[in-house]
Amino acid sequence: MPRQGWGDAKGSKQSMTDVFLPAVDDPEAITPEELQARILFRDALMLVLDKPSGLAVHAGGKKSVHLGQFLDHLRFGLPFVPELAHRLDRDTSGCLVFGRHKQALKRLGALFANGRVEKTYWAVVVGHPPGEEGRIDRPLGKINATYGWHMKVDPRGQQSITDWRLLGRTDRLSWIECHPRTGRTHQIRVHLASIGCPIVGDRVYGKGTADLLAPRLHLHARSIRIPLYPRKPAIMVTAPVAPHMAELLAACGWTGERPGNAAGGRPRTDRQKEQKEEKAECAS
Repeated sequence: MPRQGWGDAKGSKQSMTDVFLPAVDDPEAITPEELQARILFRDALMLVLDKPSGLAVHAGGKKSVHLGQFLDHLRFGLPFVPELAHRLDRDTSGCLVFGRHKQALKRLGALFANGRVEKTYWAVVVGHPPGEEGRIDRPLGKINATYGWHMKVDPRGQQSITDWRLLGRTDRLSWIECHPRTGRTHQIRVHLASIGCPIVGDRVYGKGTADLLAPRLHLHARSIRIPLYPRKPAIMVTAPVAPHMAELLAACGWTGERPGNAAGGRPRTDRQKEQKEEKAECAS
């Protein structure tokens, strides 16, 4: 029986039911308008984007198109281009946070650095984890300089901690919710593979097994909780399940989005009020 995910938004002011954002078949052909439509949250300090799988956040590698080329289209009237407050792997979908100006980026950076941002990921993996929930506390380091960002469990590496919980399963697959307590490169992918549960579609850490089941990585940044304002409740934003993950999630027991679980954040209808807040933040 599937269970409610820890990361599902409670008290969100905006909701969508049984909804997906449009699938992006070719991330390199995405348009600025399509990216704008994927904004899940916007206020004077922060944007949260539902990043499609396959779109890199930075230039590099063999991909010519990356998110940085579109940031000017995400200003929404501000004189500043938003900047990334953290990063997601190219093949990971879901919540990606931006600061809308330097002061905002500084505030967000401190929250991420101090571990005050709660991140929730959903993954579909091959195999079954050892139990219903647990913690993976295994240091990670680079394989070697030749393989760049490829990582491995390494006793001499950096401390890396991921909490996980089983949400559903089939006879071969598992639907797992992860909370990374540290932010190492490829952390969830390596940690899950290290307990015998490589993520479906992972061509690096699941080669020869998990990568044969689907062409895309089944790892989704499902939600993020950010205590951005000291005197206000933390902002909770939830990204709709990526379309390419829906079939296998359903096989594991996911029953679709419910009211309040598909998107979170503040409504964007009061543009006049938002503009006043933006001007005040820019002036401060």
